[in-house]
Amino acid sequence: MNSGEYTLARSNNQWALQPEIEMKFAHFLINHAVDAAFCLGANAQFLYVNDATCLMTEYSREELLSMRLHDIDIDFSLHNWSDINSRGSLTFKSRYQTKGGRIFLVEISMNYVKHQDMEFGCAFAREKTDEIVELSVQKWTDELRDTKDNLQQEFSQLKAKEVELETSLSLLRSTLESTAIGIVAVNFEGDILSLNQKFVDMWQIPESLILSKKCPRCKAFFENQLKDPQAFSRLIWEVSSQSDFESYDILELKDGRVFAHYSKPQWLEGKIIGRVWSIWDITESKQTEEALRLNATRFRTLAETTDASTFLIQGTRLCYINPAVEKLTGYTKEELLTGFGLHRLIKSKKRRQVRNQGEAGNFEYQEINILTKNGTERWLACAVAMLDGVLDFGGKPVELIAGIDITDYKYAELGLNQALEQAKQLSELRARFLSMVCHQFRTPLNVVSFSNSLLKEEVDKRTQKKIQPLLDHIQKATEQLSLMLDDILFFSKAEAAKLNFEPKPLELVHFCQDLVAQMQMSVSQNPIHFVTQDNSLTAYIDKKLLEPILKNLLDNAIKYSRPNIGINFELSCEKEKLIFQVKDRGIGISVVDQQRIFEPFYRGSNIDHIPGTGLGLSILKTLVDLHHGQVSVESEVGVGTKFTVMLPLMKSEFTCSEL
Repeated sequence: MNSGEYTLARSNNQWALQPEIEMKFAHFLINHAVDAAFCLGANAQFLYVNDATCLMTEYSREELLSMRLHDIDIDFSLHNWSDINSRGSLTFKSRYQTKGGRIFLVEISMNYVKHQDMEFGCAFAREKTDEIVELSVQKWTDELRDTKDNLQQEFSQLKAKEVELETSLSLLRSTLESTAIGIVAVNFEGDILSLNQKFVDMWQIPESLILSKKCPRCKAFFENQLKDPQAFSRLIWEVSSQSDFESYDILELKDGRVFAHYSKPQWLEGKIIGRVWSIWDITESKQTEEALRLNATRFRTLAETTDASTFLIQGTRLCYINPAVEKLTGYTKEELLTGFGLHRLIKSKKRRQVRNQGEAGNFEYQEINILTKNGTERWLACAVAMLDGVLDFGGKPVELIAGIDITDYKYAELGLNQALEQAKQLSELRARFLSMVCHQFRTPLNVVSFSNSLLKEEVDKRTQKKIQPLLDHIQKATEQLSLMLDDILFFSKAEAAKLNFEPKPLELVHFCQDLVAQMQMSVSQNPIHFVTQDNSLTAYIDKKLLEPILKNLLDNAIKYSRPNIGINFELSCEKEKLIFQVKDRGIGISVVDQQRIFEPFYRGSNIDHIPGTGLGLSILKTLVDLHHGQVSVESEVGVGTKFTVMLPLMKSEFTCSEL
């Protein structure tokens, strides 16, 4: 420094630097400091950097002054910069990146400064590259420690599962050994893989016997105990290689015992590896045949006394009828049971589904059309079941039909269907009439609207004040009539079932936001508050049907609310249902009116002079039904109304038909 470069002043017997010299001196000191020093303004913009900062970052002063701190600070987003205003200072470590791409660790001390309405941060940074290695080693040590803890935890869990598995296996073994039936597992090769002690005891199998198909002694052992030597081979050795069916058979032993065999496939990882047999002793059930014969006698007694027509059919021939059938058909029992063609009696069968069959789950409900001897037709509602192994009919399957005469009901049903068809035709006729009327009204209405527009243009300034309000009234009335015609036309289409339900993917959050924005532009006096917890929600839905549903609810909420009163509109998803809610603080709906609010042309008793057609909510209900959804209303007069629309959440497309 040259001795003549600075000017000294004497003040209070002390030497001091002049202010401009002092600034130069401070600038000299900062630029010769070892540590990097810089000042940051708004958005962490560099306002000043010293030479050490340029040296550390490899950027020139001009480059740094055009940059922000996060351009060189890799960990910029990890630090809570908002604390510096309240705390006044902040010290932390971060990673910087030089212009050449080198990454190094720095320790930063930041101070908050406010001077002459200016706010900025003054920072000093010192390189701490040697600590990166220490941090990495510490990180690896922590990761190894965490890995060790996780391995110990997984080992403990595996030990616990091993104990649990051993307990389950022990319980399974105990269960198999304590059961009263014999159990044996056979693979595709016919080898017996596993069996319980009950199976050994039932067959009295010696310990020296090798249980395998490949062992001739094993096959001979079982065959020597059976009345039918081929039965065991057919049921055990051969059936094991067949497909996934269940089987039930009876084996008779030479010593008089009778075993029942039930088998089902054995699965492992989705593949059949063999079969499992359950075998139990039914020797004491030899009286079953007598019991079956007794039951057959009881059946005949019941069938002969009931009013229900009862048939037993084997193949294509009748093998039993009760007296009620003779009375119904006009044929005698001898006629029907002696070479009578079944097609001459049963004209047609129609299966019906029964949702809750209960204990009658083995029966099938059918409606059977009977042709009587005199040529008239009768209808029977029948319970149909297959009876296997009926002794009186050679042990072959027999079809049991028990029915009651529903001919009168069928004729009544036919009349009802005709009435419904007539009602449908009348509905279509009314819809066509309404559509025609709407179209006929539309033409003169357009003429009135167009003429009114021309009159507005021709009104001179002298008569404008008198005539303009009248023209405005005409325009407003024309618009209201047009809206009413639109509602009537839309209602006629909905009632005549001419609206197609065509769902397509629709992002509902964005759709609702756009709808609210459109309505807010036309109706600004009532703010609409849209709320949803989902940032994005896509579902298959018909946009052209959903839009009038929501518009109708929002229009009604605005129409029946005082100006400047907010409307709440909420979208949510719960239990595979889309839920739309519109809530207002308007005039409300009485309990009596709520019972009929969805009827066409019905309007509430407290709406006074508010215009409307009474079709909006009826159309809404039709469109919601078209979506297979639900709509409900909660309201209190003078408090407000909440409408809730619930639609099924469809995440994939399906084939739709015209409803």
